[in-house]
Amino acid sequence: MSLERPEPDTAVVSIRFEHRQDALGIGTPEPRLSWQVRTDDPAWRQTAYEVELDGATRVRVDSSDQVLVPWPFEPLPSRRRASVRIRVACAERWSGWSAPAAVETGLLRSRDWTARFISPRDHGAPDAPAPELVRTFALGADAVSARLYATAHGVYTASLNGARVGDEVLAPGWTSYRHRLRYRTHDVTALLRKGENTLSVVLGNGWYRGHLGWWGARALYGDRLALLAQLEVRYADGSVEVYGTDEEWRARDTRVLADDLYEGQRTDLRFTGGTADGPVDVLPDEEADMTRLVAPEGPPVRVTEVLPAAKVWQSPSGRTLVDFGQNVVGWVRLRLRGTEAGGEVTVRHAEVLEDGELCTRPLRTAGATDTYVLADADEAVLEPSLTFHGFRYAEVTGVPDLAADDVHAVVVGSDLRRTGWFSCSDPDLEQFHENVVRSTRGNFLDVPTDCPQRDERLGWTGDIQVFSPTAAFLFDTAGFLSSWLADLAADQHADGAVPWVVPDVLDTETPTAAAWGDAAPVVPWVLHERYADLGILERQFTSARSWVDKIASLTTDGVWSGGFQFGDWLDPAAPPDDPFAARTPPDVVATACLARCADVVARTAEILGRAAEAARYSALADRTREAFAHAFVTPAGRMLGDSPTAYAMALQWNLLPAPRQRETAGRRLADLVRTSGFRIATGFVGTPLMTDALTTAGRPDLAHRLLLEKGCPSWLYPVTMGATTVWERWDSMLPDGTVNPGQMTSFNHYALGAVADWMHRTVAGLAPAAPGYREIRVRPLPDRSLTHAGAVHLTPYGEASVSWRRDDGLFHLEVVVPAGARASVHLPGSGQPPVTVAHGTHTWTSEDPCLTPAPPSGPATVRDLMDDPALWARTVGVLSGHGLGGDSPQLARRLGPFLDLPAQRLPALLNKVLFEDGGAGAAADLEALLSGTAS
Repeated sequence: MSLERPEPDTAVVSIRFEHRQDALGIGTPEPRLSWQVRTDDPAWRQTAYEVELDGATRVRVDSSDQVLVPWPFEPLPSRRRASVRIRVACAERWSGWSAPAAVETGLLRSRDWTARFISPRDHGAPDAPAPELVRTFALGADAVSARLYATAHGVYTASLNGARVGDEVLAPGWTSYRHRLRYRTHDVTALLRKGENTLSVVLGNGWYRGHLGWWGARALYGDRLALLAQLEVRYADGSVEVYGTDEEWRARDTRVLADDLYEGQRTDLRFTGGTADGPVDVLPDEEADMTRLVAPEGPPVRVTEVLPAAKVWQSPSGRTLVDFGQNVVGWVRLRLRGTEAGGEVTVRHAEVLEDGELCTRPLRTAGATDTYVLADADEAVLEPSLTFHGFRYAEVTGVPDLAADDVHAVVVGSDLRRTGWFSCSDPDLEQFHENVVRSTRGNFLDVPTDCPQRDERLGWTGDIQVFSPTAAFLFDTAGFLSSWLADLAADQHADGAVPWVVPDVLDTETPTAAAWGDAAPVVPWVLHERYADLGILERQFTSARSWVDKIASLTTDGVWSGGFQFGDWLDPAAPPDDPFAARTPPDVVATACLARCADVVARTAEILGRAAEAARYSALADRTREAFAHAFVTPAGRMLGDSPTAYAMALQWNLLPAPRQRETAGRRLADLVRTSGFRIATGFVGTPLMTDALTTAGRPDLAHRLLLEKGCPSWLYPVTMGATTVWERWDSMLPDGTVNPGQMTSFNHYALGAVADWMHRTVAGLAPAAPGYREIRVRPLPDRSLTHAGAVHLTPYGEASVSWRRDDGLFHLEVVVPAGARASVHLPGSGQPPVTVAHGTHTWTSEDPCLTPAPPSGPATVRDLMDDPALWARTVGVLSGHGLGGDSPQLARRLGPFLDLPAQRLPALLNKVLFEDGGAGAAADLEALLSGTAS
């Protein structure tokens, strides 16, 4: 067969440059290429590919790779626009050529900038109105193309001839401004006109000069707003005119009287502006280092959704309240008619209500208030542009008879492509998963923040370290997190210490906290695992290694003890005002994290071909495991602290050297889950590990029990309380509807939603087995609590999915594998080795693995009784019905010492041991229950 004959059922689609399909203004001269293949041929296997540049130069590569392959041509210079087509071969059969994909480089060198940072001299002071910088210029001919390269100290919104430039919000976003400042490339060709043109840019305080942190800090990066803009206009004859920011620009005030990310925005709609005649200063190089400028790696912040009001009503105090039906991040848009000059409208925001009124206490010092002074107008649309809020509810004053149709929530966030979905037969679990999705959207606003509403909104390293696997399934976070990791490396201390937040505004002298600094090695590893990005491992290796070297230097006899630690932050046993007070000793957490991080760095070095460093960090991991076991583990496998987090870390991070210790740890973890009444008993460190650790211990049934529990504390408790996002605390809202009394309470935190990764990998059964999902592990572990479950993920190779259902004694499994990948499929309960399948749709039907009958004699021990959900629920009902305990956890704790007792002997204990003289009636009813004679 001819090499040039196209294969009609095979096509190359979804070409990407680095991690971007929109590759305008890319920041590298050699962008790596990725593509997907669609084919109807079940025998198709890529053996070669060919890349064509600008319809002329072609390069063939004999390889099966199709994700982040090297750029095969000469490096592209700045401003170069190129067109790429790709075709692929299977042996001698070639596909057709793909549709052309465009890539255009930005300004790759600092000397490509002729513009300079300018700052208004007499406008834009810290407490003055937001300034606007203006430049008017004349074009003598029709332009064939025009690019605006722009960034700011502060945030900016640009307009050209009165039309908005781009659709970004709060550009250029937040980076470690002293080291890295993103600029963005805009195609403004369509906005230009022959003759006079006006380019204007409004500047806001943003993260650069606004409030940051709960201690009232402001202007942490500088007290002057500034703009850098370079408009390059190209004509048909090849000539170029450049209009860059310089001393010819002029400044004026705007109607935005005040703006702050925490406080909100105040706008005077009566303001009409005037001639821009205020002078500007060109900032000296030491205030505006051009070498900081970098192109974006991920998408900008945009409006991603507009939600109508679900309800408008009057509170008990007579205030107008609006419910948008879900917790969101953004602002409120109001449409008013017949407004009169001088009237004022105020919009306050909050995530929850308390006693029927807006509850703003969790905001701490953040005002979260937008105000508007009205002008005479037949119709007016009120919304801010230089702030954002986290809220579900709004209180609106100054608008009599507000109609629901006239108020909307404008939702903003980094415009990440959705890539992951989960479904199952339990509506509450599906709602929980949707809450995880919403919390990701709300907190992935240019940096992965802890929360979007109070006086914080910082990029806490510990939160994203535990959550990155979940995030990478739900959304394409490759460029977003790659950019954030560059900031982490930039802000990392010379001795390797990793700041607690990135960008670092805390400026802590020695920020060495286990699990938080672990983001340095762990997040790059996750990006490699999920996106096959070897480059991120290479780029971040020094950062990862330096962190491990730093914390290893703090050990004594291999144990990291003493010093500040967050520990298992927000353990539910901790009192409201002491989130540090976890059950797991901080030294146990710290030493375990060191072992894990050393192991990750060792594996990273091995992949990168750094044999000596791989051996060095592997040896460090082994020594730390030995020290951990010596210091914190008995020979039999019991652990210091005897907490679920301790056992979960030990099991998941391979910290127990002896099989007997691992077996004991697994049994003890299971018993701790039982005696907690299947309520969660872990904080930020232990929570992401619990369901995996129970699975590792051979008890996925208990993991399902833990996941599906609805009492407080549990993952589903907030769902029962009406939550639409994940909470910071397990009990951010108490069962009586009051807000947790602690000073730190958020209703939109993603960290505790990290269990969704286990839902994807184990409940549904879809997991990566090789970087980028080139190999997929399909291994669902169904439980009788669910009749069906499934997950869909848009992998770098295309859509993969797993779905299963149980009915009529049968188990049905369907697996979809994209071209270029293969899957190893484990049929649950079959006892057969896994089956390897290539791309396509595959189905299996087998006996339902959840139909194991209960022993006819009933439960042998109290432990067995607790492991039967229905029988345990009836047991709790009997005991609590006789006043012998208020709930499942209380009764479970009472029975903790008797787990090995024969279940039939339990009634005799009620009078003699457990409840003194109060258990006579309960004993009879319990005996009837256990003998099977209860009605």
